[in-house]
Amino acid sequence: MKKFLALIAVILMTTASNAQAGAKIEFKSDTVDYGTTSKDSDNGIRTFEFTNTGDAPLTIKDVKSSCGCTVPSWSKESIAPGKSGKIEVKYNMAPGPIRKTITVQSNAVNQPDGVVALKLKGEVVKKEEANVLQKKKAAPNQ
Repeated sequence: MKKFLALIAVILMTTASNAQAGAKIEFKSDTVDYGTTSKDSDNGIRTFEFTNTGDAPLTIKDVKSSCGCTVPSWSKESIAPGKSGKIEVKYNMAPGPIRKTITVQSNAVNQPDGVVALKLKGEVVKKEEANVLQKKKAAPNQ
């Protein structure tokens, strides 16, 4: 009976240690804040940087945006353990608030089903156009 219990304990410990083996993805930040910006002064391109902290190659299977106004791009090559990669995102800079989600699907064992949600936030404002026909306001003490 003691040998049987010892065997069960060894199997459980081996299973637990092997469950954590594999690719692991760690992002420097899961949110990019554009702040307040305008289409004229910003190209809308931002980068999410990540590292494979696991012991197996990391493969990014797919990256999807919550809308067509945001286009992600990434390397289709596997990321070796200890190496870094990036996901580049281009937002179309339409005026208004930015509240978008980028969904990354990978073989990472440290994320539920290998899925990570990244967020974009900020606000794009319209550049104020000067009307040459509009009378300028005078300063109060002039």
